[in-house]
Amino acid sequence: MVLVEPTTTRRSLASSRQMLADHVYDAVLDLLIDGELKAGQALGIDGLAREFGVSQTPVREALARLESTGLVRRVALKGYRVAPVATPEELVRLMQARLLLEPALAELAAHHLTPDVLEQLEQAVHDLATAPLGPSFHEFRQYWEADERFHRIIAEATGNEFLLGAYTALGGQIQRFRLFGGGGVTDSDHCVAEHTRVLEGLRTGDPATARAAMAAHITEARDRALQAYETPGTAAAEA
Repeated sequence: MVLVEPTTTRRSLASSRQMLADHVYDAVLDLLIDGELKAGQALGIDGLAREFGVSQTPVREALARLESTGLVRRVALKGYRVAPVATPEELVRLMQARLLLEPALAELAAHHLTPDVLEQLEQAVHDLATAPLGPSFHEFRQYWEADERFHRIIAEATGNEFLLGAYTALGGQIQRFRLFGGGGVTDSDHCVAEHTRVLEGLRTGDPATARAAMAAHITEARDRALQAYETPGTAAAEA
């Protein structure tokens, strides 16, 4: 008879619970991005637990994570609801914050760039350029993840945990401002070219060049996203 250590059992249970929470997170995110859950719609923990065949605990954990993206909001005495549609004014304010933070992250990362980090950035750009671009989130999810990974690698490369924390808080909110109109990704050529220029700026080792390339990318992404607001049916998967 093999006795399982209590610590091992706890770790196994924690791992299983995390996997369930990840599953619920991914499933609800798909519904949110594809517009199957509408702005203001209630997200009942009991109902979601029944729908996905899990307990309430992983549902709570998944909704708490989604709240950090801005896609879901918790309302006092009412529980979780799908967040309101983001406005152009909110987008402008978010991009103002990004323009303050992310060029500075790129500038600082240029001081600390290693061959390993450079390789990770190159892989992220490659994945961005080759990811599927179908109309549903399930199809273009790899594209979105490569985009987010590129920016996160730069934040991590600064070696400053406080700046990384600021990026994490800000970066999560970007998800709410990605616009989807059923047409999938429409700006991939622009996005790949801009990320490539940021990569080249970092590769030079010149902090000023890296900073300028990131600032140009955020500015151009902002302008495309604002244009998408003005053009119904346009999808902008990179904000």
